[in-house]
Amino acid sequence: MRPRSIVFDLFGDYIRYRGGAARLRSISALLDCFGVGDSTVRVVMARLCKEGWFDAHKSGRETVYALNSDSLRMLDEGRDRIFNPVREPWDGQWHMVIYSVPEAERSIRDQVRKELAWLGFGALASSTYISPHDRLRQISEHFANEPAVRLDLLTCQSGGVDTDREMAARCWDLESLNADYTEFLTTYEPRLGQYRRGALTPMEALVERTQLIYDYRKFPFRDPDLPLELLPQRWVGRRAHDVFIEAHDLLQEPAESYVDTVINQ
Repeated sequence: MRPRSIVFDLFGDYIRYRGGAARLRSISALLDCFGVGDSTVRVVMARLCKEGWFDAHKSGRETVYALNSDSLRMLDEGRDRIFNPVREPWDGQWHMVIYSVPEAERSIRDQVRKELAWLGFGALASSTYISPHDRLRQISEHFANEPAVRLDLLTCQSGGVDTDREMAARCWDLESLNADYTEFLTTYEPRLGQYRRGALTPMEALVERTQLIYDYRKFPFRDPDLPLELLPQRWVGRRAHDVFIEAHDLLQEPAESYVDTVINQ
């Protein structure tokens, strides 16, 4: 795990619910559990402040780092994608984005692609993305003030479920994703009994829970939350999510107790 990723996980899962700010020495003590040294913590926090993710101020001789509106919004968006997958029945409609960006604006074109992928759209063609979920408004609002981006937004249906499945297979590498879900299950499903028994110390629970989040976090940004009728046979993505939620909940109390002990010292 990268130190900056650990920082965001600690603030996103714990510190934000304890005032949203922590002293540098508390942050260092928490990252010490992951083998991250004090000097690295100082560099990481200074860099995150420079990038605009944290605000810093002095409290006596100590530096305090606090989440700001940008980091809170980013954490909220990420948490929603991880913990609230779409489970509603599909109406058979595809929502399509056809975008056009001048050749000279390549960086903006990359931003469009990243935003579409973030919202669960898949590339049907080079400048045509589709999703079974209606997130056209989010796309339109995101690029409303970007004159270089032209968007054509449509809602349509295919000729039938066989065509829908073929389109889904073209837009997303579902077999590879399913293999990675299977690997996640192989790692964490056998550990549930240990978590239920409370076999881990509070510090071990914090490290384990952070690793759990780190290992699962990639999935919501690769998985478009396709309706059941579009998924391949033997799909294990939903079972992997259930295991993640159970493990995350089981480890919560001991992990939080360790965080409380550190930040209250």
